Amino acid sequence: MTRLAIDGGTPVRTAGWPAWPVWEEADRVRLGQVLESAEWGGYNPIVREFEQAFAASVGVPHAISAPNGSLTLQAALQVLGVGPGDEVVVPPYTFIATAFCVTQLGARPVFADVDAATLNLSADAFRAAITDRTKAVIPVHFAGLPADMDAIGAVAADAGIPVIEDAAHAHGSSWRGQRVGSIGAMASFSFQASKNMTSGEGGVCTTADDDLAERLWSVGNLGRVRDGQWYEHPHLGTNYRMSGWAAAVLMGQLERLDAQVDRRMAAARYLSDRLGPGLTPVAWDRRADRHSFHLYCLRYDAAAFGGLSRDDFVAALTAEGVPASGGYPMSLSRQPVFAPYDPADCPVSDAVCDEIVWFTQKLLLADDHDLDDIVEAVAKIRSAVEG
Repeated sequence: MTRLAIDGGTPVRTAGWPAWPVWEEADRVRLGQVLESAEWGGYNPIVREFEQAFAASVGVPHAISAPNGSLTLQAALQVLGVGPGDEVVVPPYTFIATAFCVTQLGARPVFADVDAATLNLSADAFRAAITDRTKAVIPVHFAGLPADMDAIGAVAADAGIPVIEDAAHAHGSSWRGQRVGSIGAMASFSFQASKNMTSGEGGVCTTADDDLAERLWSVGNLGRVRDGQWYEHPHLGTNYRMSGWAAAVLMGQLERLDAQVDRRMAAARYLSDRLGPGLTPVAWDRRADRHSFHLYCLRYDAAAFGGLSRDDFVAALTAEGVPASGGYPMSLSRQPVFAPYDPADCPVSDAVCDEIVWFTQKLLLADDHDLDDIVEAVAKIRSAVEG
Protein backbone atom coordinates (compact mmCIF):
# COMPACT_ATOMS: atom_id res chain seq x y z
CA MET A 1 0.00 0.00 0.00
CA THR A 2 1.24 3.49 -0.88
CA ARG A 3 2.28 5.43 2.21
CA LEU A 4 1.99 9.18 1.89
CA ALA A 5 4.67 11.50 3.24
CA ILE A 6 2.09 13.16 5.47
CA ASP A 7 1.66 9.74 7.14
CA GLY A 8 5.39 9.13 7.50
CA GLY A 9 6.25 7.88 4.02
CA THR A 10 9.06 9.13 1.79
CA PRO A 11 8.17 12.33 -0.07
CA VAL A 12 8.28 12.37 -3.85
CA ARG A 13 10.50 15.45 -3.85
CA THR A 14 13.05 16.75 -1.38
CA ALA A 15 14.86 19.11 -3.73
CA GLY A 16 13.88 22.76 -3.89
CA TRP A 17 12.09 24.58 -6.67
CA PRO A 18 13.36 27.43 -8.85
CA ALA A 19 14.55 30.32 -6.72
CA TRP A 20 12.49 33.49 -6.66
CA PRO A 21 13.24 36.25 -7.27
CA VAL A 22 15.67 35.71 -10.13
CA TRP A 23 18.59 38.11 -10.33
CA GLU A 24 21.79 38.46 -12.32
CA GLU A 25 25.08 40.33 -12.10
CA ALA A 26 23.63 43.20 -14.15
CA ASP A 27 21.21 43.85 -11.30
CA ARG A 28 24.09 44.17 -8.86
CA VAL A 29 25.77 46.64 -11.23
CA ARG A 30 22.65 48.81 -11.49
CA LEU A 31 22.23 48.83 -7.71
CA GLY A 32 25.87 49.87 -7.37
CA GLN A 33 25.27 52.74 -9.76
CA VAL A 34 22.37 53.95 -7.63
CA LEU A 35 24.53 53.63 -4.52
CA GLU A 36 27.35 55.66 -6.02
CA SER A 37 25.02 58.30 -7.47
CA ALA A 38 24.10 59.51 -3.97
CA GLU A 39 20.56 60.03 -5.34
CA TRP A 40 18.72 57.08 -3.88
CA GLY A 41 15.16 58.41 -3.98
CA GLY A 42 12.52 58.90 -6.62
CA TYR A 43 14.49 61.48 -8.60
CA ASN A 44 17.26 59.12 -9.61
CA PRO A 45 17.21 59.01 -13.44
CA ILE A 46 16.78 55.24 -13.40
CA VAL A 47 13.23 55.68 -12.09
CA ARG A 48 12.24 57.55 -15.23
CA GLU A 49 14.22 55.08 -17.34
CA PHE A 50 12.24 52.21 -15.87
CA GLU A 51 8.92 54.01 -16.30
CA GLN A 52 9.65 54.61 -19.97
CA ALA A 53 10.76 51.01 -20.53
CA PHE A 54 7.72 49.60 -18.77
CA ALA A 55 5.35 51.88 -20.68
CA ALA A 56 6.92 50.76 -23.94
CA SER A 57 6.54 47.09 -22.97
CA VAL A 58 2.83 47.64 -22.30
CA GLY A 59 2.33 49.76 -25.42
CA VAL A 60 1.30 53.06 -23.83
CA PRO A 61 3.08 56.41 -23.56
CA HIS A 62 2.84 56.73 -19.78
CA ALA A 63 3.85 54.73 -16.69
CA ILE A 64 3.90 56.39 -13.26
CA SER A 65 5.64 54.40 -10.54
CA ALA A 66 4.82 54.16 -6.84
CA PRO A 67 5.94 52.32 -3.69
CA ASN A 68 3.31 49.57 -4.14
CA GLY A 69 0.36 48.44 -6.21
CA SER A 70 -2.22 49.33 -3.57
CA LEU A 71 -1.25 52.97 -3.92
CA THR A 72 -1.40 52.89 -7.72
CA LEU A 73 -4.97 51.57 -7.52
CA GLN A 74 -5.86 54.29 -5.04
CA ALA A 75 -4.20 56.97 -7.15
CA ALA A 76 -6.12 55.85 -10.23
CA LEU A 77 -9.40 56.21 -8.36
CA GLN A 78 -8.33 59.52 -6.88
CA VAL A 79 -7.66 61.14 -10.25
CA LEU A 80 -11.13 60.06 -11.36
CA GLY A 81 -12.55 62.00 -8.43
CA VAL A 82 -13.86 58.95 -6.55
CA GLY A 83 -14.91 59.89 -3.02
CA PRO A 84 -17.59 59.57 -0.34
CA GLY A 85 -20.96 58.48 -1.69
CA ASP A 86 -19.48 56.93 -4.83
CA GLU A 87 -19.41 53.25 -5.75
CA VAL A 88 -16.77 51.19 -7.51
CA VAL A 89 -17.51 47.71 -8.87
CA VAL A 90 -14.91 45.07 -7.96
CA PRO A 91 -14.83 41.25 -8.10
CA PRO A 92 -14.98 39.30 -4.83
CA TYR A 93 -12.30 36.76 -5.79
CA THR A 94 -9.16 38.85 -5.52
CA PHE A 95 -6.66 40.16 -3.00
CA ILE A 96 -8.24 42.56 -0.54
CA ALA A 97 -6.27 45.59 -1.80
CA THR A 98 -8.57 45.78 -4.83
CA ALA A 99 -11.44 46.70 -2.53
CA PHE A 100 -9.48 48.50 0.20
CA CYS A 101 -8.34 51.13 -2.30
CA VAL A 102 -12.01 52.07 -2.69
CA THR A 103 -12.68 52.37 1.02
CA GLN A 104 -9.54 54.47 1.54
CA LEU A 105 -11.24 57.22 -0.46
CA GLY A 106 -14.50 56.94 1.47
CA ALA A 107 -16.30 55.19 -1.37
CA ARG A 108 -18.21 51.89 -1.36
CA PRO A 109 -16.91 48.70 -3.00
CA VAL A 110 -19.71 46.90 -4.81
CA PHE A 111 -18.92 43.22 -5.30
CA ALA A 112 -19.99 41.69 -8.62
CA ASP A 113 -19.55 37.93 -8.95
CA VAL A 114 -16.94 36.22 -11.08
CA ASP A 115 -17.32 34.05 -14.15
CA ALA A 116 -17.36 30.37 -13.18
CA ALA A 117 -15.06 29.35 -16.03
CA THR A 118 -12.28 31.95 -15.71
CA LEU A 119 -12.56 33.30 -12.11
CA ASN A 120 -12.55 36.83 -13.56
CA LEU A 121 -15.23 39.49 -13.19
CA SER A 122 -18.47 38.53 -14.94
CA ALA A 123 -19.63 41.17 -17.41
CA ASP A 124 -23.26 40.28 -16.64
CA ALA A 125 -22.69 40.65 -12.89
CA PHE A 126 -20.93 43.96 -13.52
CA ARG A 127 -23.89 45.22 -15.54
CA ALA A 128 -26.32 44.25 -12.78
CA ALA A 129 -24.21 46.06 -10.15
CA ILE A 130 -24.22 49.46 -11.87
CA THR A 131 -26.15 52.28 -10.20
CA ASP A 132 -26.23 56.03 -10.68
CA ARG A 133 -23.43 56.23 -8.08
CA THR A 134 -21.00 53.94 -9.95
CA LYS A 135 -17.80 55.86 -10.73
CA ALA A 136 -15.46 53.09 -11.91
CA VAL A 137 -14.98 49.36 -12.36
CA ILE A 138 -11.82 47.41 -11.49
CA PRO A 139 -11.63 44.09 -13.36
CA VAL A 140 -8.82 41.90 -12.04
CA HIS A 141 -6.76 39.82 -14.47
CA PHE A 142 -6.78 37.04 -11.93
CA ALA A 143 -3.83 34.62 -11.89
CA GLY A 144 -2.56 36.38 -15.01
CA LEU A 145 -5.52 35.51 -17.26
CA PRO A 146 -6.90 38.73 -18.76
CA ALA A 147 -10.52 39.41 -17.92
CA ASP A 148 -13.00 39.51 -20.81
CA MET A 149 -12.11 43.04 -21.79
CA ASP A 150 -14.43 42.93 -24.82
CA ALA A 151 -17.55 42.31 -22.76
CA ILE A 152 -16.51 44.37 -19.73
CA GLY A 153 -15.38 47.23 -21.95
CA ALA A 154 -18.70 47.22 -23.81
CA VAL A 155 -20.73 47.36 -20.58
CA ALA A 156 -18.51 50.12 -19.23
CA ALA A 157 -18.70 52.15 -22.44
CA ASP A 158 -22.50 51.90 -22.52
CA ALA A 159 -22.68 53.19 -18.95
CA GLY A 160 -19.90 55.78 -19.30
CA ILE A 161 -17.84 54.13 -16.56
CA PRO A 162 -14.01 54.23 -16.60
CA VAL A 163 -12.21 50.89 -16.48
CA ILE A 164 -9.16 50.50 -14.21
CA GLU A 165 -7.35 47.23 -14.88
CA ASP A 166 -5.96 45.49 -11.81
CA ALA A 167 -3.00 43.82 -13.49
CA ALA A 168 -1.13 42.87 -10.31
CA HIS A 169 -0.97 39.24 -11.52
CA ALA A 170 -0.65 39.93 -15.22
CA HIS A 171 2.76 41.31 -16.13
CA GLY A 172 3.29 40.37 -19.78
CA SER A 173 -0.23 39.06 -20.41
CA SER A 174 -2.17 40.16 -23.47
CA TRP A 175 -5.73 40.15 -24.78
CA ARG A 176 -6.13 39.62 -28.52
CA GLY A 177 -2.61 40.87 -29.08
CA GLN A 178 -2.96 43.93 -26.83
CA ARG A 179 -0.94 43.96 -23.63
CA VAL A 180 -2.90 44.31 -20.42
CA GLY A 181 -2.31 47.75 -19.00
CA SER A 182 -3.18 49.37 -22.31
CA ILE A 183 -6.87 48.46 -22.57
CA GLY A 184 -8.63 50.40 -19.82
CA ALA A 185 -8.42 54.08 -18.92
CA MET A 186 -5.65 53.16 -16.46
CA ALA A 187 -4.05 50.02 -15.09
CA SER A 188 -2.28 49.13 -11.87
CA PHE A 189 0.63 46.67 -11.59
CA SER A 190 2.19 45.38 -8.38
CA PHE A 191 5.86 44.50 -7.82
CA GLN A 192 5.33 42.93 -4.39
CA ALA A 193 7.61 40.04 -3.46
CA SER A 194 5.48 37.22 -4.88
CA LYS A 195 4.70 38.89 -8.19
CA ASN A 196 6.05 37.87 -11.60
CA MET A 197 8.07 41.10 -11.61
CA THR A 198 9.27 42.16 -8.19
CA SER A 199 11.34 44.75 -6.40
CA GLY A 200 10.19 43.48 -3.00
CA GLU A 201 7.59 46.23 -2.95
CA GLY A 202 6.57 48.57 -5.74
CA GLY A 203 3.88 49.46 -8.24
CA VAL A 204 3.19 51.31 -11.45
CA CYS A 205 0.13 52.83 -13.08
CA THR A 206 -0.09 52.89 -16.88
CA THR A 207 -2.29 54.95 -19.16
CA ALA A 208 -2.52 56.19 -22.73
CA ASP A 209 -4.28 59.40 -21.62
CA ASP A 210 -1.97 62.42 -21.34
CA ASP A 211 -4.23 64.27 -18.91
CA LEU A 212 -4.67 61.26 -16.60
CA ALA A 213 -0.92 60.73 -16.64
CA GLU A 214 -0.25 64.29 -15.50
CA ARG A 215 -2.82 64.00 -12.74
CA LEU A 216 -1.37 60.68 -11.60
CA TRP A 217 2.11 62.20 -11.51
CA SER A 218 0.83 65.16 -9.50
CA VAL A 219 -1.03 62.98 -6.98
CA GLY A 220 2.16 61.01 -6.33
CA ASN A 221 4.42 64.06 -6.21
CA LEU A 222 2.74 66.10 -3.48
CA GLY A 223 0.46 68.01 -5.84
CA ARG A 224 3.27 69.48 -7.93
CA VAL A 225 3.08 69.91 -11.70
CA ARG A 226 6.02 68.95 -13.88
CA ASP A 227 6.80 72.46 -15.10
CA GLY A 228 6.02 74.19 -11.78
CA GLN A 229 8.29 75.49 -9.06
CA TRP A 230 9.59 73.10 -6.42
CA TYR A 231 7.49 74.54 -3.61
CA GLU A 232 4.43 75.15 -5.78
CA HIS A 233 1.62 72.68 -5.03
CA PRO A 234 -1.52 73.52 -7.01
CA HIS A 235 -3.18 70.15 -6.35
CA LEU A 236 -3.77 67.85 -3.41
CA GLY A 237 -1.32 64.97 -3.37
CA THR A 238 1.15 62.95 -1.36
CA ASN A 239 4.46 61.16 -1.83
CA TYR A 240 4.02 58.01 -3.94
CA ARG A 241 7.51 58.02 -5.45
CA MET A 242 9.40 54.80 -6.15
CA SER A 243 13.01 54.66 -4.99
CA GLY A 244 16.01 54.38 -7.28
CA TRP A 245 16.78 51.02 -5.67
CA ALA A 246 13.47 49.54 -6.73
CA ALA A 247 13.73 50.89 -10.26
CA ALA A 248 17.23 49.47 -10.64
CA VAL A 249 16.02 45.99 -9.69
CA LEU A 250 12.98 46.24 -11.95
CA MET A 251 15.01 47.00 -15.05
CA GLY A 252 16.43 43.47 -14.96
CA GLN A 253 13.07 41.99 -14.02
CA LEU A 254 11.53 43.56 -17.11
CA GLU A 255 14.30 42.28 -19.38
CA ARG A 256 13.61 38.69 -18.26
CA LEU A 257 9.82 38.90 -18.21
CA ASP A 258 8.82 37.72 -21.68
CA ALA A 259 11.05 34.64 -21.57
CA GLN A 260 9.64 33.77 -18.14
CA VAL A 261 6.06 34.16 -19.39
CA ASP A 262 6.89 31.81 -22.28
CA ARG A 263 8.23 29.23 -19.83
CA ARG A 264 5.24 29.48 -17.49
CA MET A 265 2.78 29.05 -20.36
CA ALA A 266 4.67 25.98 -21.58
CA ALA A 267 4.77 24.52 -18.06
CA ALA A 268 1.04 25.09 -17.58
CA ARG A 269 0.30 23.27 -20.84
CA TYR A 270 2.61 20.41 -19.82
CA LEU A 271 0.90 19.94 -16.45
CA SER A 272 -2.59 20.32 -17.88
CA ASP A 273 -1.95 17.36 -20.16
CA ARG A 274 -0.70 15.09 -17.36
CA LEU A 275 -2.37 15.69 -13.99
CA GLY A 276 -5.30 13.37 -14.65
CA PRO A 277 -8.87 13.27 -13.32
CA GLY A 278 -9.95 15.37 -10.38
CA LEU A 279 -7.73 18.36 -11.16
CA THR A 280 -9.20 20.48 -13.94
CA PRO A 281 -7.25 23.59 -14.99
CA VAL A 282 -9.22 26.83 -14.88
CA ALA A 283 -10.31 27.73 -18.40
CA TRP A 284 -7.79 29.62 -20.51
CA ASP A 285 -9.77 32.00 -22.73
CA ARG A 286 -7.84 31.77 -25.98
CA ARG A 287 -8.43 35.44 -26.72
CA ALA A 288 -5.77 35.82 -24.04
CA ASP A 289 -2.87 35.01 -26.33
CA ARG A 290 -0.38 35.56 -23.49
CA HIS A 291 -1.11 34.40 -19.95
CA SER A 292 1.48 35.24 -17.30
CA PHE A 293 0.34 32.46 -14.91
CA HIS A 294 1.06 34.25 -11.67
CA LEU A 295 -0.94 31.31 -10.37
CA TYR A 296 -1.73 27.97 -11.95
CA CYS A 297 -5.25 27.25 -10.72
CA LEU A 298 -7.02 23.90 -10.69
CA ARG A 299 -10.52 22.83 -9.76
CA TYR A 300 -10.40 19.99 -7.28
CA ASP A 301 -12.92 17.15 -7.37
CA ALA A 302 -12.81 15.21 -4.12
CA ALA A 303 -14.64 12.27 -5.68
CA ALA A 304 -11.62 11.57 -7.87
CA PHE A 305 -9.47 11.29 -4.73
CA GLY A 306 -11.62 8.97 -2.64
CA GLY A 307 -13.50 11.81 -0.96
CA LEU A 308 -10.33 13.45 0.35
CA SER A 309 -11.11 17.08 1.15
CA ARG A 310 -9.46 19.86 -0.82
CA ASP A 311 -7.58 21.09 2.23
CA ASP A 312 -6.34 17.58 3.09
CA PHE A 313 -5.26 17.11 -0.53
CA VAL A 314 -3.27 20.36 -0.38
CA ALA A 315 -1.62 19.29 2.88
CA ALA A 316 -0.73 15.89 1.42
CA LEU A 317 0.67 17.42 -1.75
CA THR A 318 2.78 19.89 0.20
CA ALA A 319 4.15 17.05 2.33
CA GLU A 320 5.23 15.31 -0.88
CA GLY A 321 7.45 18.32 -1.61
CA VAL A 322 5.05 20.16 -3.93
CA PRO A 323 3.96 23.42 -2.29
CA ALA A 324 0.30 24.18 -2.99
CA SER A 325 -2.43 26.31 -1.49
CA GLY A 326 -6.19 26.51 -1.29
CA GLY A 327 -6.00 30.25 -1.95
CA TYR A 328 -8.47 32.68 -0.48
CA PRO A 329 -10.47 31.16 2.41
CA MET A 330 -13.51 33.31 1.62
CA SER A 331 -14.83 35.80 -0.90
CA LEU A 332 -14.15 39.46 -0.14
CA SER A 333 -17.93 39.87 0.11
CA ARG A 334 -17.74 37.53 3.13
CA GLN A 335 -14.89 39.35 4.87
CA PRO A 336 -16.22 40.90 8.10
CA VAL A 337 -14.48 44.20 7.36
CA PHE A 338 -16.84 44.78 4.42
CA ALA A 339 -20.05 43.96 6.30
CA PRO A 340 -20.88 47.67 6.83
CA TYR A 341 -21.08 48.05 3.04
CA ASP A 342 -23.94 45.51 2.84
CA PRO A 343 -22.30 43.37 0.16
CA ALA A 344 -24.41 41.26 -2.17
CA ASP A 345 -24.04 37.48 -2.22
CA CYS A 346 -21.49 36.15 -4.71
CA PRO A 347 -22.25 32.41 -4.89
CA VAL A 348 -19.83 31.61 -7.72
CA SER A 349 -16.92 33.15 -5.86
CA ASP A 350 -17.98 31.38 -2.66
CA ALA A 351 -17.90 28.03 -4.46
CA VAL A 352 -14.52 28.79 -6.01
CA CYS A 353 -13.01 29.43 -2.57
CA ASP A 354 -13.93 25.87 -1.58
CA GLU A 355 -12.65 24.03 -4.67
CA ILE A 356 -9.57 25.74 -6.11
CA VAL A 357 -5.96 24.62 -5.71
CA TRP A 358 -3.14 27.08 -6.45
CA PHE A 359 0.42 26.51 -7.60
CA THR A 360 2.58 29.64 -7.54
CA GLN A 361 4.38 31.09 -10.50
CA LYS A 362 7.86 30.03 -9.43
CA LEU A 363 6.96 26.33 -9.74
CA LEU A 364 6.16 27.00 -13.41
CA LEU A 365 9.74 28.12 -14.03
CA ALA A 366 10.86 24.52 -13.42
CA ASP A 367 11.85 22.32 -16.34
CA ASP A 368 9.66 19.44 -17.50
CA HIS A 369 11.68 16.86 -15.57
CA ASP A 370 10.96 18.68 -12.30
CA LEU A 371 7.31 19.17 -13.25
CA ASP A 372 7.06 15.39 -13.48
CA ASP A 373 7.47 15.33 -9.70
CA ILE A 374 4.19 17.25 -9.41
CA VAL A 375 2.50 14.71 -11.65
CA GLU A 376 3.99 11.84 -9.63
CA ALA A 377 2.93 13.36 -6.30
CA VAL A 378 -0.66 13.76 -7.51
CA ALA A 379 -0.70 10.18 -8.80
CA LYS A 380 0.73 8.93 -5.48
CA ILE A 381 -2.04 10.63 -3.50
CA ARG A 382 -4.68 9.25 -5.87
CA SER A 383 -3.25 5.75 -5.49
CA ALA A 384 -3.07 6.00 -1.70
CA VAL A 385 -6.67 7.08 -1.22
CA GLU A 386 -7.93 4.46 -3.66
CA GLY A 387 -6.22 1.65 -2.04
